[in-house]
Amino acid sequence: MPTSTANENAVTPAEWQRTDLYRFFAWVFARPTRECFNFLSQPAAPESLRNLWKQIARDGDFPAFEWFTRYEDYESTYIALFDVGVPEPPVPLFESAHDKSHPAQETALENTYFYEVLGLKSDPSRAVPDYLVTQLEFLAAIRYTRENTREEATAVALARAEAEFLERHLLNWIPTAKAKLDRTGAPGFAVVMTLLMQFLSHRHEGRARRA
Repeated sequence: MPTSTANENAVTPAEWQRTDLYRFFAWVFARPTRECFNFLSQPAAPESLRNLWKQIARDGDFPAFEWFTRYEDYESTYIALFDVGVPEPPVPLFESAHDKSHPAQETALENTYFYEVLGLKSDPSRAVPDYLVTQLEFLAAIRYTRENTREEATAVALARAEAEFLERHLLNWIPTAKAKLDRTGAPGFAVVMTLLMQFLSHRHEGRARRA
């Protein structure tokens, strides 16, 4: 096995185990930042993400990962994929754009009901309640609260809420968004979306068994 500097600097499975992956994916799919670009463009990034794949994927090989060489290309591709388009972007990062079985207002309202479990509210000036980053941040809060409560009944209830939210919302629309993203051929983002879907499925299975 090669022992290049890139491999030596890769995030290991043990380090990923300690990482809040809800927050990691919220960071990756949020508005472009230099920090995110620098992390995913470093030579060790493919090996880091391969290590994450080994931790969360049930089967299959990790797909080849390539990232942008220039920040400007990363930023413009993000905008073209997720932010702009007629009548909408190619891959909007909110649930109601992909699940047409319910009115958008109903979807937003149900997300809001879940957030109220922890007394949280989404900020309408920043994003709609069914925005991917908002959903992931809520799940991060659920996880943190569950892991830090001393009440067994509270922990069980939160595990059940996490599993239900994953099933009713994120796992209900992320596969559709991933299929759209795959068709764009955009570098990097499709692989990270695949990782996100693997993680959500992995997390849901674990929560459902404990709920």
